Amino acid sequence: MKIVVIVGPTGVGKTKLSISLAKYLDAVVMNADSMQVYRGLNIGTAKIKEEEKEGIKHYLFDICDVCDNYNIYEYQKDGRELLEKFKKENQNVIIVGGSGLYIKSLLYDYQFQDEKINDNYDNIANEKILAEIKKDHETNIHVNNRKRLIRELNKIKNDTIIKSDIHKKLYDFTIIGLDTNRDKLYEIVNKRVDEMVLEGLVSEAKEFYDKGINSKAIQTGIGYKELYKYFKGEITLEEAIELIKKNTRHFIKRQYTFFKHQMEVNWVSVDFDNFENTIKEAIQIIDKDNGMIENKIS
Repeated sequence: MKIVVIVGPTGVGKTKLSISLAKYLDAVVMNADSMQVYRGLNIGTAKIKEEEKEGIKHYLFDICDVCDNYNIYEYQKDGRELLEKFKKENQNVIIVGGSGLYIKSLLYDYQFQDEKINDNYDNIANEKILAEIKKDHETNIHVNNRKRLIRELNKIKNDTIIKSDIHKKLYDFTIIGLDTNRDKLYEIVNKRVDEMVLEGLVSEAKEFYDKGINSKAIQTGIGYKELYKYFKGEITLEEAIELIKKNTRHFIKRQYTFFKHQMEVNWVSVDFDNFENTIKEAIQIIDKDNGMIENKIS
């Protein structure tokens, strides 16, 4: 089994490269974007469309509802179950996404608390447990549903790494990072946000707002939290769109910082005029790491 990880900032072409490399390696694709796990958050997360998958199997996309508090602990568990399955089947895997800590927790020795009902809550009232949860995110769990309340609070606590050897790799893999001029990337992102608005981003967000949904995914998701301010009358639509662009630029800076300091990345400069050159360079890196000499690209 070969594992190739594609990282890089928002808007740089990770999805496009993942399809090409999946074809090259006869691989499946696994999501490593913390927002693309949620059903319904499509336009704002630039989630791959069905027709863009070109028949390639994709995993860990659309696996939970927006109101769920899906966390890094659950991603690690789900992702490793898949990797072990693919390992037994000798199935090559492309992992693609911009959530660096999700990727590291999947592939390195990150350890979390076991998720279980905690007996220490025996003398704590449901109202206090609910208040503790709401410090982290909004929830629709009823105050009388004690079992779900405790489970949700444990999920929040499981976001904390309690033991790890963050330098110990659990799998053999190659990381390819897509890079480009920062000004060029910001220009692409600004255009991309405008295109998202034309595709229906406002309507997508409004549907959740009208249902009274203000979950952790909405509160943290760029493109949604800004539009909620518009729906509440706090800012204009134009201001919301500019805020989305600004927050995306800030997010890109954080992504670059993580990838360049926390991961061993083979960086490829993206050729936006001829993306085929980017694909070829990525394949050369994969072939070199795997001792392959045959170039299958057509």
